[in-house]
Amino acid sequence: MIEMHYTTATPEELQRLAAGLSTFAAPGLAVLLSGPLGAGKSVFARGFIRGLASGNAAFDIPSPTFTLVQPYDETRIPAAHVDLYRLGAEADLEELALEEFLRTHVLLVEWPERLGGTQIENALHVELSGDGNEREVLLSGCGAWAPILLRNDQINQFLRKTIWNGADRQFLEGDASFRRYEVLTSAAVPRAVLMDMHARPDGPPVRNGKSYSAIAHLAEDIRAVVAVNTQLCSMGLSAPTSFAIDLDRGLAVIEDLGSKVFGRMRLAGDNMHEPMRAAVEVLADMAARTWPARIPVDEHTTYHVPEYDLEAQLIETDLLPSWFWPYLHDQQVPQEISADFAQAWSQILPSARAEKPVWVLRDYHSPNLLWLPERAGIRRVGLIDTQDCLLGHPAYDLASLLQDARVDISAKEEAELFEHYISIRAPFDNKAFAAAYAIYGAQRATKILGIFARLSKRDGKHGYLQHLPRVSRYLERNLRHMALAPVRKWYDRHLPQDMRERGT
Repeated sequence: MIEMHYTTATPEELQRLAAGLSTFAAPGLAVLLSGPLGAGKSVFARGFIRGLASGNAAFDIPSPTFTLVQPYDETRIPAAHVDLYRLGAEADLEELALEEFLRTHVLLVEWPERLGGTQIENALHVELSGDGNEREVLLSGCGAWAPILLRNDQINQFLRKTIWNGADRQFLEGDASFRRYEVLTSAAVPRAVLMDMHARPDGPPVRNGKSYSAIAHLAEDIRAVVAVNTQLCSMGLSAPTSFAIDLDRGLAVIEDLGSKVFGRMRLAGDNMHEPMRAAVEVLADMAARTWPARIPVDEHTTYHVPEYDLEAQLIETDLLPSWFWPYLHDQQVPQEISADFAQAWSQILPSARAEKPVWVLRDYHSPNLLWLPERAGIRRVGLIDTQDCLLGHPAYDLASLLQDARVDISAKEEAELFEHYISIRAPFDNKAFAAAYAIYGAQRATKILGIFARLSKRDGKHGYLQHLPRVSRYLERNLRHMALAPVRKWYDRHLPQDMRERGT
């Protein structure tokens, strides 16, 4: 168990403390609120729930005093606010179905001493006391709440040293990795983003004694973000500026580039002609530059940008036989078929090696691009999620953009934007670039099929499965190129399109 003690001077401070904790909310977590009448239990609960509602001041949060249970299914994480003060008898507790709520909701319980013998593993005990507006708050975290309390305290300590001390914290997003983001808002300072990026835990060895992340050259900590973004900004690109950094704890306050995310704009039906052309122009500009392999993190350390080597490319394609094949067939891939797959990729990937490597951001697609029309030229495209960049072939990021895994890009739009890229890159070897584009498009699609299956099977994130047919169609487009003949032969024999899309 981990304990933290806070003193709040106003109800607003108490709600702000609760809202900060709500950024870590997940189904299965419980918040148990204790204290005498008027101690602030409902104030804390409302702050937590309002945090789940993105700080919406108009969000209605009625008291559960008479209903006993007040569910909120429309918040970021479903919540259930429970008040047991009027509970008649312990036998009545079963009728509230709290165990069912706990499976799908975060549970906030006032008067938890009336839970009887009910044991909740992942519980945050909140003990409130005090007079007037001032409150003493003792937080005791059990189970999953213990590391949350530690991390939340580190964040608060970090922010106290910045101009965002006392700012409202609202969950912005978490992704498929180990990063999470919060929005920091205050009337006194500019809106900013908190990046919470623990050092990456190294996984088990998968090949030659090395973990997957080591072979694939995935960023290990926040140093990569700081170094890469700073370099991109210095070269006139719109990556977020870092305002405050704690490298050891993996925390940073960075520039907020707004909410005009390419993916959301496209899904909303916005005209994407100009943003997509601008995004293509960013890549053409990057391809014409010379990019360093070592860049400063701070005055003491440097960051090495790895090469997108054959070993990294092959470990990524291996995600398909390792995860997507078992997802489809409910059994491991036969060794001979897996060996043929690796051989086919080993045969074609070296042919797409870049003569002049450039920075490849690897996730240059709609969730990580923001439209900044108030800026000029290539600065109109905001770049986030850049930390896994490598030195590689410029065709990779173009394929990421034009064969977006999360939104539909028609073959017609892809062709038009590809031609736009070619026209502003000229003169160069268009034929070799087109072959590399097909190879890296197929390599990326292969990797993503494996990643989305892994996210479902290993991490319980099943929403990614909806994108599998789209990714499979992109793969099919790329396999038509003659440069991919060995890989196309393997797919046609072992995993044709109709089989890939079966069950998705």
